[in-house]
Amino acid sequence: MSEPMLKVGAAEAQRNFGLYQDKALVQPVAITRNGRPRTVMISIEEYERLKRRDRQVMRSEDMPQDLADAILHAEPSEESKRYDHEVR
Repeated sequence: MSEPMLKVGAAEAQRNFGLYQDKALVQPVAITRNGRPRTVMISIEEYERLKRRDRQVMRSEDMPQDLADAILHAEPSEESKRYDHEVR
């Protein structure tokens, strides 16, 4: 979705729900109450794209040993050295 977010009042969204459903297919539609955004209407494709980006979280104790070893032995890239001054 590359279009900017459209903002519409709740009463307007309710009166013209079909119109804003159609608009939500190409851009997010923020539904406002008292001028403040409360909810966002987006297409199912955008929702599913965002859900795929969810991360799986696990406790370090539950991590497979090969993954723990890979993290333990990871080395920063040469490019990252340019940021060393930020942590000293």
